[in-house]
Amino acid sequence: MRKGTEEKTLPHILYSCYSKKSSEGEHFIPEHVFGYTFSGSSEVFVGGKTVIFKEGDFRFFRRNQLARYTKYPPLGGEYRSISIAMDQDTLHSMSEEHNLHIDRPYTGENTLLLKPNRFFANYIDSLTPYLNGTNDFNKALTILKVKEAVMILLETNPLLKDVLFDFSEPGKIDLQAYMNEHYKYNVDLNRLAYLTGRSLATFKRDFEKIYNTSPKRWLRQRRLGEAHYLIKEKGKKASEVYLELGFEDLSHFSFAFKKAFGIAPSAVSSQ
Repeated sequence: MRKGTEEKTLPHILYSCYSKKSSEGEHFIPEHVFGYTFSGSSEVFVGGKTVIFKEGDFRFFRRNQLARYTKYPPLGGEYRSISIAMDQDTLHSMSEEHNLHIDRPYTGENTLLLKPNRFFANYIDSLTPYLNGTNDFNKALTILKVKEAVMILLETNPLLKDVLFDFSEPGKIDLQAYMNEHYKYNVDLNRLAYLTGRSLATFKRDFEKIYNTSPKRWLRQRRLGEAHYLIKEKGKKASEVYLELGFEDLSHFSFAFKKAFGIAPSAVSSQ
């Protein structure tokens, strides 16, 4: 395997390999994900807190979450991980075939560090021949491997049935609380509307009732205000905060910052 950055995507399965630290910015998790870290470690900011996954860790992410990843290779080595996405079509078919339905609404954590067991280890071992380039997954085999992951999760963590087979869409939630927690994520308004249980039109209407301004203007002002604080009070550099605060590139951030405060980020840090 070559050095550098590599992601091999099979349908529903993603194998990642990095020889350098990788900060990937924002990521929307549209499907439930079961994953394993072969080597290295990762920090994931999700649900308002940072979760660390190390070599040998198995993890589970509930769908419809916003997350930010930073991946760290071990000294002299590579960060390597695999993620299996359990799509809604596959779960619907399993629900019908095996009469699997939720017993009650799930109230546990949406991001889980799973206790290792021989079922998980054997399953990951069964995938490794397809990650070295010597074999290809066909669609039918991929679906079988996804179903196998689901059945193993149900066998080892029965409470996840109430997560995996909950097909409801996000309900209408407290908009102000959600925005205060997720304003740093660089996602479009359609996604924010969906995650707060609203149509785009209702999202904009509810937003302006609360904040007396448009979502785009509020997000820009909130992010820039936080950037000013981090640079002036915490001594951070613009290059350290622009991605963290949802800006796509450094030049765009610097332009918006100077327009808002009349001074470049570098000048604030030297005051």
